[in-house]
Amino acid sequence: MWLLPPAPAAVALLLLSAAADALKFDILAQPRASNKPRCIRNYVGKDTLVVVTATVSGTRGDGQQVNIHIKDTVGNEYGRPKDVVGESRMAFTSHAEAAFDVCIENISEHGQSALSREIELDVDIGADARDWSAIQAAEKLKPVEIELRRIEEVVSEIVTQMEYLRRREQKLRDTNESTNERVKWFALTVMSTLVGLGAWQVVYLRAYFRSKHLI
Repeated sequence: MWLLPPAPAAVALLLLSAAADALKFDILAQPRASNKPRCIRNYVGKDTLVVVTATVSGTRGDGQQVNIHIKDTVGNEYGRPKDVVGESRMAFTSHAEAAFDVCIENISEHGQSALSREIELDVDIGADARDWSAIQAAEKLKPVEIELRRIEEVVSEIVTQMEYLRRREQKLRDTNESTNERVKWFALTVMSTLVGLGAWQVVYLRAYFRSKHLI
């Protein structure tokens, strides 16, 4: 999980991992017109369960309004809770293999300065997002069995991510080879053109000098 600076064009780093640790930070209240949200970005595979838990300090009516917006980089929207106070849990299943952003803004309702809220954000992805206690109770599994089940899902997710990286590497390799091939043919074309132009200049100059009886 990566905390992005509050800038609209910030360069994001992706975390290719199924687990995420809780992140704590303070976010200053800003007027609505000049408010810049703070975003946390994670990568997630398609059809993967994600649970976002946000714990926001303060109370409603203290002149601040914390809003959360969850979206991915291909345009899918996953939630936009308003005026969040206390603990809020948002669960969704990803629609695409892409990075998603959890953006948090703190709006100053009366233009007051020096106000802030403390945010504790926890993003669980894949096996970490499942309620294993409920699964254990529902299926009447032993502690060792539920732990093995959880490890099995984690390993499956790792294999899926490795397969994604392999496909991405293959795509990049194909693009690199295609680019090299195009550069090679472009270079040969340029060289052939220069050689042809040089030969034409020699023939032209020889004919010109002969017509002037210089050679």
